[in-house]
Amino acid sequence: MKCPFCQHEDTQVLDTRVSEDDSIRRRRRCAKCDKRFTTYERIELSMPIIVKKNGSRTEYSSAKLRGSLMLALRKRPVAAQAIDAAIASIEEKLLTCGLREVDTGYVGELVMQELKRLDKIAYIRFASVYKNFEDLAEFQEAIAEVGHERKPRK
Repeated sequence: MKCPFCQHEDTQVLDTRVSEDDSIRRRRRCAKCDKRFTTYERIELSMPIIVKKNGSRTEYSSAKLRGSLMLALRKRPVAAQAIDAAIASIEEKLLTCGLREVDTGYVGELVMQELKRLDKIAYIRFASVYKNFEDLAEFQEAIAEVGHERKPRK
């Protein structure tokens, strides 16, 4: 950290506190001119850039993610709270993956994981468009995949 007074790069932290707005407040002293100053640090989280199939790049859009989920879940008995939790889970995975860029395939897989957990019909709807099924056999495989995971009825 450079001293704002003399531009010397050797400073000492005298005190560290967490502020009310969750920033970190540090009281510092310059080793050269002995003046004191305060710095504030904030965590900056940014979503990765989305790389489309054609190679173009776009910023992540929570609204697009919600729209995709809502389209697949249309007329399905899934609570809004569960949808919000699924979106939060996908966004957390995107933030913690540590990548600056992710392709749409990765995001699509995350969406399919959440839909499979939320509603099997919505999963099949999304997968049929996302995976671009060419014939009935591919569609039947996807149905069989979620059918094997069915919980026994009591």
